[in-house]
Amino acid sequence: MNDGTIAAIATPIGEGGIGIVRLSGPEAIAIADQVFRPKQGGRLRDQKADRLRYGRIVNPHSEKTVDEGLALVMRAPYSYTAEDVVELQCHGGVIVVQEVLSLCLNAGAQMAEPGEFTKRAFLNGRLDLSQAEAVIDIVRSPTRLGLEVAVDQLEGSLSRRIKAIQEDLYQITVQVEASIDFPEDDVPDVELQQIEDTLTRVLEDIGELLETADDGKILREGLKTVITGKPNVGKSSLLNTLLDENRALVTDIPGTTRDSIEELVNVRGVPLRLIDTAGIRESADVVERLGVARSLDLLQDADLVLHVLDRSEELTDDDFEVLRRTSNTRRIILINKVDLPPLWDVEALGDVGDSPVLEISLVQDKAEAVDQLSDVILRLSGSGHITSSAGSRALLTRTRHKQALQEAKHSLNESLETLKKGLPLDLIAVDLYAALEHLGEVTGETVRENILDRIFAQFCIGK
Repeated sequence: MNDGTIAAIATPIGEGGIGIVRLSGPEAIAIADQVFRPKQGGRLRDQKADRLRYGRIVNPHSEKTVDEGLALVMRAPYSYTAEDVVELQCHGGVIVVQEVLSLCLNAGAQMAEPGEFTKRAFLNGRLDLSQAEAVIDIVRSPTRLGLEVAVDQLEGSLSRRIKAIQEDLYQITVQVEASIDFPEDDVPDVELQQIEDTLTRVLEDIGELLETADDGKILREGLKTVITGKPNVGKSSLLNTLLDENRALVTDIPGTTRDSIEELVNVRGVPLRLIDTAGIRESADVVERLGVARSLDLLQDADLVLHVLDRSEELTDDDFEVLRRTSNTRRIILINKVDLPPLWDVEALGDVGDSPVLEISLVQDKAEAVDQLSDVILRLSGSGHITSSAGSRALLTRTRHKQALQEAKHSLNESLETLKKGLPLDLIAVDLYAALEHLGEVTGETVRENILDRIFAQFCIGK
């Protein structure tokens, strides 16, 4: 990334009330001055910051008006990127916003790369890396609870925890380095004990953060929930009921669903990525066999399985085969169609382990079925406590965070073991520095450039 001035459309492409073209960099105000004519005259470079000016957006070569609009000037370092920023707000049409962007590019701006505005905010010290990642989590948050967690992280909840841990490690690193630099002065036993106590406390803190990784992953990505069972047992009806819409085609003809259907549903603040699969059975139909194979593959990667059975039809080998395949998976067994005369009871299933079994009717009482299922999903997934505490604590929301803390924990365990064995302190220093480097990966202090590129490539162009 260079130090030029970048521009991009900051609002979704399409019809809307307002479209925004954002400029950031040393020439942002000068470029905006070329294409914007304030109604009351003057130049943007002469106005106070954080004030909107009404005027015309024009082609500077012909002075032809492209649109009426507003200009907002934010001067460095008091802007999102900590650079001079100008937002040109015009009408929200596809063509007009593109025209305004083209004028800015022709006036000397460069097209922004994905996430480059947020990347500049990070590189300029406006945000650390975990806060920058929270920006995209806010944009993509699937639930209100996920939004609360993302906002909390943007405000520095995770950063503060990491920096507190780093500060403890810096203090004992100073002691260790002092003993290495001045070997003629013995390190008192009390200081060695303090180092051991600090390492133990830090390891406990890291352990607490690592315990939040599953909660953070669920809130950010959703719980991958696969609905499975034989054809015509009510899988698509279950999907439609949870979504409260007719998303999947439901008929009395077995095998209607040939491929998986994926939708996101909010279960009391926790996002579920619901996947309705093709009914699992032996079939001579080539397309249906491909759908069944796809269903079996999805079972292997599922966080939760909702296995649906039909109590009004006799159990078959296909039913027991799916029960066998999901025996080691977190699952809920749903016995559907209890409004019809039963042909078997729960005991016929045999040993289902710890899997909860719910008897429901997706025809007679959908609301009760959803309530029962929601209660069990939250309890079984371990997500029930998220709804009460997620917005008030730091969470690890990314695999990258988890891996960095696991590496830091390993290095600190090594240093603690070295200390207890009475080995040279310079060996402890090596592990302490390694732990600090891994912790710095979370906030971006020690992260590599290629990792930064991958992170910011996930952002949209205008953010």
